[in-house]
Amino acid sequence: MEYRQLGASGLRVPALSFGAGTFGGSGPLFGAWGNSDAAEARKLVDICLEAGVTLFDTADVYSDGASEEVLGQAIQGRRDAVLISTKTGLPTGDGPGDWGVSRDRLIRAVEAALRRLGTDRIDILQLHAFDASTPVEELLSTLDVLVRAGKVRHAGVSNYPGWALMKGLAAAERHGWPRFVAHQVYYSLIGRAYEADLMPLAADQGVGALVWSPLGWGRLTGKIRRDAPIPEGSRLHETAQFAPPVDDEHLYRVVDALDAVAAETGKTVPQVAINWLLRRPTVASVIIGARNEDQLRQNLGAVGWSLTPEQVAVLDAASDVMPAYPHAPYRQQEGFARLNPPLV
Repeated sequence: MEYRQLGASGLRVPALSFGAGTFGGSGPLFGAWGNSDAAEARKLVDICLEAGVTLFDTADVYSDGASEEVLGQAIQGRRDAVLISTKTGLPTGDGPGDWGVSRDRLIRAVEAALRRLGTDRIDILQLHAFDASTPVEELLSTLDVLVRAGKVRHAGVSNYPGWALMKGLAAAERHGWPRFVAHQVYYSLIGRAYEADLMPLAADQGVGALVWSPLGWGRLTGKIRRDAPIPEGSRLHETAQFAPPVDDEHLYRVVDALDAVAAETGKTVPQVAINWLLRRPTVASVIIGARNEDQLRQNLGAVGWSLTPEQVAVLDAASDVMPAYPHAPYRQQEGFARLNPPLV
């Protein structure tokens, strides 16, 4: 397993990490991904650790907290061998104090997560979504208290707009508070919007991307093609309304390219899709999920080999979409492009 620095921090994370959203299995959306109990979860953790996958990602809203509980049980006795990433900020109840990242809510959320996980520290705490109602100074000063107390090691965000992330980084720099070193983002061959603003920001400011849904919400598993719509039994029938949108023709064009490259490499479509992401600038780790051992081993096959430049070019061309203003001019005119050379 390859290990990479997480943004501008000293923390080294594996190129592949494991998403524990399949642990628990309760709730209408965040519990629909799987129902692994502690025994099954421990087997999956065993396989991960054997492969060098040491980072495990969860959230307080996954299965109403059960994901954190099951993960805590699965890593019992080997806490120092793993890194735990969890998220908070989304609503966990109907009360006025059950959402957001105010000082009170954030402290209570961290204490509750620590109890569920059965640990004394969270290696990466990420704010699950931008909370416009909480002043950035209140948020960051609270993170500073949690870091100084040893309850949180590193801070990050998830699903943040670029301006809000930059505002937080600037305030942290101004006051000497902990900087965000991670941004958990949606990024895939059928969802490359991350590249427009967030990737250049991350490269400039030292924020590592932790990629969620690298298979485009299950659309790049190799089961969906032009002549094969969503198969029966797929969770997409229940969760498609929550998935990032994608035009059907664009999806099929990407899948056609993936099929061609998979045939050349002898790899599966998901393995090719994940391997492409691992080559992208600012990507620190790609979060893979699995509801069983076979799925996990298949996804682990995305590392240990590399696509050729020609194969990357095929996937780039098939998945390319003209970005919205003001990014489009940089793609069309030499003068603008000279001011903003491609990231490497």
